[in-house]
Amino acid sequence: MGDRAVLILVTTGARDDAERLGEALVVEHLAACCSVVPTVHSIYYWEGQLQREHEALLMVKTLESRAQAVQEFVQSHHDYALPEVLQITIDGGSPKYMSWLEEQVAKPGR
Repeated sequence: MGDRAVLILVTTGARDDAERLGEALVVEHLAACCSVVPTVHSIYYWEGQLQREHEALLMVKTLESRAQAVQEFVQSHHDYALPEVLQITIDGGSPKYMSWLEEQVAKPGR
């Protein structure tokens, strides 16, 4: 595999928002697969106030070469003013799955 796999984590306000973003990323071949964790509990400060929110977590599996495009897509289609977008390098995994992942996103604009 020539391109490193990455996992991009994005929180959204609701499950429907995460599913909408995930489906669009897969349709556009920016991601091989997106998984949605329907409910996570987030605690953070926003504008000086402690926030406790129920959010959804979108897990985007893609390649490092497509990560910037994924992040730009999320920024332009997300409902939040400052969406959480975290990128983690995947150092291992099932060789067959990793090959499939690369095949799904290696050729932009298929």
